[in-house]
Amino acid sequence: MSRRAKSIQPSATLSISSKAKELAKQGKPVIDMSVGEPDFITPKHIIDAAIEALNEGRTFYTPTRGIPELVDAIIDWARQRGMDAGVENVIVTPGAKYAIFEAIMATIEEGDEVILLDPSWVSYEPCVQMADGRVVWVPHNEGFEDAPIEDYVTSKTKMIVVNSPSNPLGVVYPKEFLKKVRDIAIDNNVLVLSDEIYDRIVFEGEFTSIARFDGMQERTILINGFSKTYAMTGWRLGFAIAPEEITKHMLRIQSHSVSHPTSFVQYAGVAAFKGDQKCVEEMVAEFRVRRDILREGLDEMGLRYAPPEGAFYMFVDVGRDSMTFCQELLEKEYVAATPGSAFGKAFSTWIRLSYATSRQNICKAIDRLGNLIKCTS
Repeated sequence: MSRRAKSIQPSATLSISSKAKELAKQGKPVIDMSVGEPDFITPKHIIDAAIEALNEGRTFYTPTRGIPELVDAIIDWARQRGMDAGVENVIVTPGAKYAIFEAIMATIEEGDEVILLDPSWVSYEPCVQMADGRVVWVPHNEGFEDAPIEDYVTSKTKMIVVNSPSNPLGVVYPKEFLKKVRDIAIDNNVLVLSDEIYDRIVFEGEFTSIARFDGMQERTILINGFSKTYAMTGWRLGFAIAPEEITKHMLRIQSHSVSHPTSFVQYAGVAAFKGDQKCVEEMVAEFRVRRDILREGLDEMGLRYAPPEGAFYMFVDVGRDSMTFCQELLEKEYVAATPGSAFGKAFSTWIRLSYATSRQNICKAIDRLGNLIKCTS
């Protein structure tokens, strides 16, 4: 095996979910709160658009950049949010994760440093490693809404990654923090990769894209997609908006790897963007209710957690080794959670709970979590 392949660790999220599925097959009453996947069915008008595209024979190769209808819809989406984007700035990808991979592969080379906020989503670091870059972890402050990035920038810093709302924290970064990142990026000629996949799932605070700040469009790679907002995880459809020189090289990578996203899925993406958005509002409202149920249960147990302002995660301090705790939680109480150690360096006693599951499951999970906490306290 290659050095590159051997250096990458398996996804802790997917490995735990896999074990949970094995236990479920054995008839165990497993509640999976480890994976960030909405449990809603993809809205009907989106499914209908894919079926219509299939029936019309839209099953052939598409342009590497994406079908013109979807590219135009993304441009309209960006302009409605105050960004000036053209065709040359857009690339449609098979999932937002692949857009992140392409962006990092197109811009990072051996010796480049990429700043990640600790904790961060599990796949950023492997992407940087595959590009032969070096991750620099920056700790959050106590409230999780700021981080001393300025103390970690060096002459080798090439990129800062920001994910708001955050996975695993659920934090929506305030404008003051994003303005600081903007100033650091401009002063040091650094790129910013802004992962905005949860931008519509916000309960408190105000989501702001760093790309909208003065001077940032020419140095921001904006990542988004359809998986979380429209419950389309298995469809694998994402996109990036970036400076032309970056998208040009992302297109080269895409053309020689996956070619383009699935043809008829792209037509579903058009329907998602242009259709009635009430489905999104309803899903977000349900996520809020679920968040409140879980928060109340954690409060009763006296557990500390990061401010759950968006996305659908609670990042919780259980006061002991997170990997061991998650193994016991799954094996003894049949609740799957993700250890905080999978997301960075400083949170080995924290776990991530995804509340993208039913209210009934959340209530049961709270009781089971409480049982384990009592037994180990």
